[in-house]
Amino acid sequence: MKKIKYLEAEGNTVEEAVEKALFELKLSRKSVKIQVLSEEKKGLFGMPGAKPAKVRVSVILNKENT
Repeated sequence: MKKIKYLEAEGNTVEEAVEKALFELKLSRKSVKIQVLSEEKKGLFGMPGAKPAKVRVSVILNKENT
């Protein structure tokens, strides 16, 4: 039996969002699958309209590891 554990995180960049998720899960990059849900969008000349990057970081745990 496998369990899938994941966390979605947002950040100013994709890299920042991934780092936040890895910190929360207390895992390294080698033990996760990273899916970019949306890339950051910057507002024109710093004006409102900017959107953060969003990622889903998943790890598959085998029954022996849970």
